[in-house]
Amino acid sequence: MLKGHQSWLFNQKPTIHATATVVGPFEGRGPLANDFDRIHDHSMVDKDSWEKAERKMLEEAGDLAIQKAGYSKDQIHFFIGGDLMNQITSTSFAARTLGIPFLGIFGACSSSMESLAIASLLVDTGAADQVLAGTCSHNSSAEKQFRYPTEYGSQKPPTAQYTVTGAGTVVVDRAKDGPRITSATIGRVIDMGISDPFNMGAAMAPAAVDTIQAHFRDLQRAPDYYDLIVTGDLAKVGFEIANELLQKHNVPIDRTQFKDCGMMIYNYEEQMVQSGGSGCACSAVVTYGHLLNQMREGKWKRMLVVATGALLSPLSYQQGETIPCIAHAVSIEMGESS
Repeated sequence: MLKGHQSWLFNQKPTIHATATVVGPFEGRGPLANDFDRIHDHSMVDKDSWEKAERKMLEEAGDLAIQKAGYSKDQIHFFIGGDLMNQITSTSFAARTLGIPFLGIFGACSSSMESLAIASLLVDTGAADQVLAGTCSHNSSAEKQFRYPTEYGSQKPPTAQYTVTGAGTVVVDRAKDGPRITSATIGRVIDMGISDPFNMGAAMAPAAVDTIQAHFRDLQRAPDYYDLIVTGDLAKVGFEIANELLQKHNVPIDRTQFKDCGMMIYNYEEQMVQSGGSGCACSAVVTYGHLLNQMREGKWKRMLVVATGALLSPLSYQQGETIPCIAHAVSIEMGESS
């Protein structure tokens, strides 16, 4: 089952039985609006703080995914998830409401694929029958913690990204029909010395490339094995750097469709989001909404989702540390292999 040095090949090919996506109003004005299950009219979500709103969206997405899969909460063996807040508060408090045995993770914006990989491992090995995985983020709570409160109105450079307000969840089990999770590659922490929190794409791009290379090496595959390879939230700046690095390392990425969730979720020029989208919810809502809808419609047969994360904290930034980054990859397939 361990393939190469850092990849898992799932023998049972766990199934993505159901997904759910909940987003804020700004995301609902983007090009992928029709692929989201629920779009809130206000980013406060009828709560009195940004953090409570973030938690509420994850609770809603969790409930909705379980309902769509046809289960009750007591039939879900584990809930795996995380977010950007201190001590993954949003996810932990959502787990309190959901009442499902909980494994909390922190991979920053890579948490969507980290949680999906672990959920798939549990189902594939028989350690669980049904697992809920998910993550969330909120623009205002993330800005307040990592940069400046939105009320401050600070001007951001073109390299900055806009944190997605939303939550995405998935129920993994052994259902006969649906997209199958066939493998996962767990990334290494890569730090190229970047310390600017307004340039996350540049910081995360080397980690994405490292994981992509490891995936191909471990599984002895080439890019054209996949119809689509998509990174999490490198956005415009990081995605350009990733392309340059892949070319430098002679990875023929041009043989497949190569995209980035942070460039897909917004009309980033019209919506003025600088380089594009970011946040734990970025790759979660794009993958669990838009991309899996396209896969079910037959557009993609095989795709590799490489979620990226910057593992900084306010404290590490204040102490002058550089930004360590990571990326986790999960392959999802339809057709003969399912």
